[in-house]
Amino acid sequence: MTLETEIITSLQKLSPTHLEVLNESAQHAGHAGDDGSGESHWRVVIRAPELDNLSRLARHRAIHAALGAEIIGRIHALAIDIR
Repeated sequence: MTLETEIITSLQKLSPTHLEVLNESAQHAGHAGDDGSGESHWRVVIRAPELDNLSRLARHRAIHAALGAEIIGRIHALAIDIR
C-alpha cells in the first residue's frame, strides 16, 4: 500500500465530503527533509463537517490523530488546507 493510500484511508475516519491528498515531494527534491523516497512532502485538502466547530489548532490535531503516529513519523512536511 502506498503512503498516499494510507493517508486517504486514515482520513476517512473524519467522514470527509471532499478529500485531496497531493504528493508535493518532487517540488522539494534536494531540500532539507527530502529523504529520496518521493513521499516526504504532502498536502491535504479536506472538508469534513466533523471539523466545522473546532478551532484551527483542534482541526489540525484531529487530522494528525486520524493519521496516527506511524504515518506522521514518515512525513517530513504536511500542509493542511481545511475548507
